[in-house]
Amino acid sequence: MSNSATASIPGQQGTGINRRMITISIMLATIIQTLDSTIANVALPHMQGSLSASQDQITWVLTSYIVAAAIATPLTGWLCDRFGQKNVFLVSVAGFTFASALCGLAGSLGQIVAARLLQGVFGAALVPLSQAVLLDINPREKQGSAMALWGMGVMVGPILGPTLGGWLTDNYDWRWVFFINVPVGAMAFYGIWKYIRHLPGKRSMGFDVFGFATLSLAIGALQMLLDRGEQNDWFASMETWVEAIVLAMSVVYFVIHTVFTPAEKSFFDYRLLKNRNYVTGLLFIFVVGLVLFATRALTPTFLQNLMQYPAATTGLVTAPSGIGTMISMVIVGRLIGRVNVRLLLLIGFLVTAFSLWQMSGYTLMLSEHHIVWPGVIQGIGMGLVFVPLSTSTFSTLASDMRAQGTAIYSLIRNIGSSIGISLVQTLLVRNTQVAHASLVEQITHVNPGFSNPAIASVYNLGNQAGIAALNGEITRQATMIAYVDDFWLMLILTLLVIPLLLLIRTPAKGGPTKVDHVAMD
Repeated sequence: MSNSATASIPGQQGTGINRRMITISIMLATIIQTLDSTIANVALPHMQGSLSASQDQITWVLTSYIVAAAIATPLTGWLCDRFGQKNVFLVSVAGFTFASALCGLAGSLGQIVAARLLQGVFGAALVPLSQAVLLDINPREKQGSAMALWGMGVMVGPILGPTLGGWLTDNYDWRWVFFINVPVGAMAFYGIWKYIRHLPGKRSMGFDVFGFATLSLAIGALQMLLDRGEQNDWFASMETWVEAIVLAMSVVYFVIHTVFTPAEKSFFDYRLLKNRNYVTGLLFIFVVGLVLFATRALTPTFLQNLMQYPAATTGLVTAPSGIGTMISMVIVGRLIGRVNVRLLLLIGFLVTAFSLWQMSGYTLMLSEHHIVWPGVIQGIGMGLVFVPLSTSTFSTLASDMRAQGTAIYSLIRNIGSSIGISLVQTLLVRNTQVAHASLVEQITHVNPGFSNPAIASVYNLGNQAGIAALNGEITRQATMIAYVDDFWLMLILTLLVIPLLLLIRTPAKGGPTKVDHVAMD
């Protein structure tokens, strides 16, 4: 009997140990990658002073990583086909760990931006490869639990990143935000080298230079447009127009090129789009990325800028959301295969919508209790969505298409989050201005409120201090209205996607799948 066949039989001595060690190793790699998407955010002011950078320049530390990772992610499928999945995984972990050390050692802005570019390039494959390997080493009846574990790393990492980054920066130094990846990356590298079986690449895909170039240009232009659009006042800036034109032209050329190129020679295997579950999963994960990360971007600024919460308190009241996610993922991982996937997804979206409805009722008079519980509920809802969605998306996808499938899946989730964050931040600014103008119209000398001596003494329209105080309060109220509008938008988007659940096919029950990645003891 072959090694792979032996490994796939439940109950074989040693199989569980190897599967667990593989899972631990690849989850370590996943966690350091997802943590690094947010862990550096809170350290930016400290980096700015240390590296003598302006406020605009220091944001390159974030954008360089995001753009590099977005461009490199679609390469995962071709690299695995060419060099083998294990080799790509090892190089990615080693490169990411080395780049993390370079980030910590950087002595200038140019050095850290270059190191972050390397981090993004090498880290791009870690999340899709970890998902593909987990799907490969687990039989179908255990894939729900495997996706629950994978989802914890993907979703909890960005949530806990700012809290961990703040603690490391305050208690040690901003450089430890990057140095912490070195020992974790070393452990992940050893586990992957030791326990994952090497399978040579099939070399069935040619490298489509034109397809990769046009897709990279499109992704890079989209990320730059979204990252810098609000700062540049969108289409009032020539830069935004250039990025939009490059994006449009690249997408058109990529689509035309892909349509007229055979699947085996194309950079993007368009046969993926013939799988209904996979395409529906891409649509759902786009919305999940948009809603989840947009809300995560709104909450800290709401608490710190509007509610005047310290950074430490903000981290404490938002962290329980991750606990809700972990709890629901553990539970739903055991329900996959027993409960209809569409029912689990429906419950998850409804729970998420309920949490957003609670957030839409926020006012300037909130206690920490009112912040924590909607976050926990949203975490539970997202956990209920993420696991069955990942399982159903890949349940009908051929194993030889998983590497590229998971890469595109991660890419779409990241694009959704980028668009969501950009959208809510833009609407926040615009709606604040609209609400401010509307509220100012109600402020006149004949307003009955000014007949109250307490109000008239604070907001005295006869002097500059009174006018400034009144304008500050109007701005606070207008900003609160704008935040509520954003939460309502997220709620509506969550509800609108629910009817699409009818497009998902329930995975057929099957026996153990062939496992090629478990090394022999």
